[in-house]
Amino acid sequence: MNEERRVLVVDDEANIRDLIDTALTFHGFAVETADDGVGALRAAESGRPDLILLDVLLPDLDGFEVCRRLRAAGDRVPIIFLTARDTPSDTVTGLTLGGDDYVTKPFSIDALVARVRAVLRRTVPAAAPKEDDDLLRVADLELSESRWTVRRAGADIDLSPTEFRLLACLMRNEGRVLTRAQLLESVWGWDGNPQVVETYISYLRRKLDPLGPPLIHTRRGVGYTLRP
Repeated sequence: MNEERRVLVVDDEANIRDLIDTALTFHGFAVETADDGVGALRAAESGRPDLILLDVLLPDLDGFEVCRRLRAAGDRVPIIFLTARDTPSDTVTGLTLGGDDYVTKPFSIDALVARVRAVLRRTVPAAAPKEDDDLLRVADLELSESRWTVRRAGADIDLSPTEFRLLACLMRNEGRVLTRAQLLESVWGWDGNPQVVETYISYLRRKLDPLGPPLIHTRRGVGYTLRP
């Protein structure tokens, strides 16, 4: 339920912070705010938000650096970047660092609330499944969605939240060729830059391939499939 969800809003422009705060509070979210990167890191550590709306252009640490530090510390909190910059390179940078979505200013407040709900649906489970009910297996690769663990050939593999969701999507569709557009919609919930998919596929291969034969295969001009 929305009232159980805590959102941290980080923006150095007071009018934008207030606007988002008012809208999210109206829709039943618990909202905390910060106006710079250092404050965002402190609030994330103390408040344990369910999601962060994070402006990229901040006066001290930029949003990308805040995200980088959170992920380096093992914090998997979903992050939606807010920015006036709308270039493919910025989009890829934000998502590559572990962001979950990217909203360009100016934005519709209703659309922003919808994006918050969509990201929370993808990243915050409604209820924990029974033990091993959600275990996915392909060859010697195992993924547990409730425990957030991945193992191959008995070795634990550390994945970012986006890498984890991408691998889970491929494993649930074992043997099927998924297009880049299908993966963007399933994993990121948007129809953005296909380069993002290619980047994350390469990240997964770097972590999986040293442990055994390649499992992720490219169908040139179409997309990707995971199979033994």
